[in-house]
Amino acid sequence: MTPDPNLDPTPDTTAHSDRKAWMGLLARASPGQLAGLLPDLPAHDILRAPEIGAVMVRGRIGGTGAPFNLGEMTVTRCVLRLADGVVGHAHVQGRDRAHALRAAVVDALMQTDAAANLRQTVLTPLQTAETTRRTTRASKAAATRVEFFTLVRGEDQ
Repeated sequence: MTPDPNLDPTPDTTAHSDRKAWMGLLARASPGQLAGLLPDLPAHDILRAPEIGAVMVRGRIGGTGAPFNLGEMTVTRCVLRLADGVVGHAHVQGRDRAHALRAAVVDALMQTDAAANLRQTVLTPLQTAETTRRTTRASKAAATRVEFFTLVRGEDQ
């Protein structure tokens, strides 16, 4: 008897984590760069047109404390279906409808046979740009770092 994959207690989460990674990368990407890397969109049907809304952002003090509501953030979401039936989703920060639409198209295409080519032509340049931005930001922050030290006074010995 073949086991039911829906009842498997240890499902393969590799595909889930890969999708989470590329969706996060698309959401953080510069809308202009994404448009430049994918100028032409394939045929698709809009299931949920790009719409603007707000989400509550939660925080934790020190990353480990009790969660609290930090505030609201504006997001744009979109859901579409490619001509072959694959569905793509996107949530991006801000009010850029075109960014959400393009990110949803890439999400859908990454679930097809075009994934390997798309990874090279779109995701790798986006990842490189993000790494460069993070490195630049970290070096600017490091340049302003102040280290405090104290001198031992004679009466403290």
